[in-house]
Amino acid sequence: MNNRIVTASDAQLSESSFISKVYLWMSLGLIVSAIASVWLLSQPALLKLIFTNGILLIGLVVVEVGLVIWLSAGAMRMSAPMATSVFLVYSFLNGITLSSIFLVYTGGSIMTTFAVTAGTFFFFSLYGLTTKKDLTTIGSLAMMGLIGVIIASVVNIFLKSSALMWGMTFVGIAVFLALIAYDTQKLKAMHAHALQDAEVGKKIAILGALALYLDFINLFMLLLRIFGKGRD
Repeated sequence: MNNRIVTASDAQLSESSFISKVYLWMSLGLIVSAIASVWLLSQPALLKLIFTNGILLIGLVVVEVGLVIWLSAGAMRMSAPMATSVFLVYSFLNGITLSSIFLVYTGGSIMTTFAVTAGTFFFFSLYGLTTKKDLTTIGSLAMMGLIGVIIASVVNIFLKSSALMWGMTFVGIAVFLALIAYDTQKLKAMHAHALQDAEVGKKIAILGALALYLDFINLFMLLLRIFGKGRD
């Protein structure tokens, strides 16, 4: 009886340790992005170059998307240091492109929105960790909803419809709230694979951090449309 209790306790501690590492890596990614944004804002010439040169800006976005796809699809074939490096490079580049929000919105409204995002993320992430309900179906529906939002957003580049933009904003918020809960719950299943060995565990932790980082950033950007106050 005692052996079973110890084993269950060890398993719980191992899972908690793994999830903590995922959150730490996600937090580090956000910090790297913030540092990149602040750094670029301190470089007026480079800031102007990036955001007045459409080709350069599109190139940065394409590289970012490529890094996410590369890491998502190939992390298990990389070494743990390589997977970590790709994640941090992506976080840095994303911070570079996200620095444009400081040119559009006031610093106060950005900080307020970040705080709202952090609180909302914490609530839905905690729900994903504690609920006994299987969120797989909700996660699948959220992914389909995300595809719909992306398609509608691309279409709206040409339509320039304010109504469609706001509709996709609120749908997108619902989608990412669901994904936060689902991706958090999924960490428990990822932990089982992470037990194979330490190297595998590190790479899986990075994948979990990437998923949560993307959920956080996308929710933040959508909420910024609502709470952000434009510069005069």
